[in-house]
Amino acid sequence: MVNASLVSMTGFAARRGRAQGYDWAWEIRSVNGKGLDLRLKLPDWIDGLEPAVRAAVARVAQRGNVTLGLKITRGEGAEALRINAAGLDGALAALAAVRARAEAAGLPLAAPTAAEILSLRGVADQGGEGEGTGPLLAALVADLEPLLTDFAAMRAAEGRALAAVVARQIDRVERLGAEAAAAAEARRPETSRALNEALARVMAGAAEADPARVAQELALLAVKADVTEELDRLTAHVAAARALLTETGAVGRKFDFLMQEFMREANTLCSKSGNPALTRIGLDLKHVIDQMREQVQNVE
Repeated sequence: MVNASLVSMTGFAARRGRAQGYDWAWEIRSVNGKGLDLRLKLPDWIDGLEPAVRAAVARVAQRGNVTLGLKITRGEGAEALRINAAGLDGALAALAAVRARAEAAGLPLAAPTAAEILSLRGVADQGGEGEGTGPLLAALVADLEPLLTDFAAMRAAEGRALAAVVARQIDRVERLGAEAAAAAEARRPETSRALNEALARVMAGAAEADPARVAQELALLAVKADVTEELDRLTAHVAAARALLTETGAVGRKFDFLMQEFMREANTLCSKSGNPALTRIGLDLKHVIDQMREQVQNVE
C-alpha cells in the first residue's frame, strides 16, 4: 500500500458567519490549472480584505484555478445606515455613464437594485461613531481560516483518491513492462533467424557484396530493434512515479513531465517491436499511460 501524499486541485467549501452587525456567506471552489489563478468576488468597501484573502489562500493552495466569493449583508438589529449624499450622487452618475456607454455599444444593462447601490463604496456608512471596517475585517479573516481548512481537507481527500488510482495504473505499467521484456526475449531467436536469412539472401544475390560490411549493417539493424534500453527506462520511470506518490508538496508538474517520458518509451517500443505480441503490449502501455496522464493533470 502506497503512503500517498498527493493533493488534488479540485475542491469546494462553503461557510456562513455573523459579527459586527453583518451576516456573510463564503464559498470557495477550485479546478485544475497550470499555476495558481485566484479569482476573488469580494466587497470592495472593506479595507484590506483582498490582500488578506489572497495571502490566506496562497498558504493552502499552490496550483489550480481558485474562485472565492463573499456575500455580505447587514444583520438584524444592526445600526441604521447613514447615506453619504455626495457618495450616492457620484455612484449614480457613474452608473448612468456606464449604462449610456453600454447601450451605445448595443449592450443593454439591467438596472441595479437599491441594495446593490448601497453596497458600493462610499454610498452608505454605519450610523454611530463606529471604528471603520477594521473590526469587521478581523472577524472575516478569522472566519476565513476554518473555510480554508475545510477546503484543504477536501483537496487532500481528493488527492488520496487520485493516488489510489494512479498507484494501480503504475502497477499496470510495471506488469506490462515485464510482459514486454518476456515478449522481447521470446522474439530473439526469430529476430536472429530473420537477420541470418536476410544476410544469406543478400550474399546470394550480390556476389560482389562485402560480407563484413553486410554483417555490420545487419548488426546495426539488430541494435535498432533492441528494446532493452526502453524497458530499462520504463522500469526507472515506474520507480520515479512511486517516489512522487509519497513526496510532499506540489508534485503535479513533475508528474506531467514523467508522463511524457513514459509515453516516449511506449512509442519507441511500438516503433521498434517488429512483433505482433510486443506491439500489442506497447499499445496497451500507451493506453494506460494516457489514462494516468489524465489523472495526474488534477494533481497540485
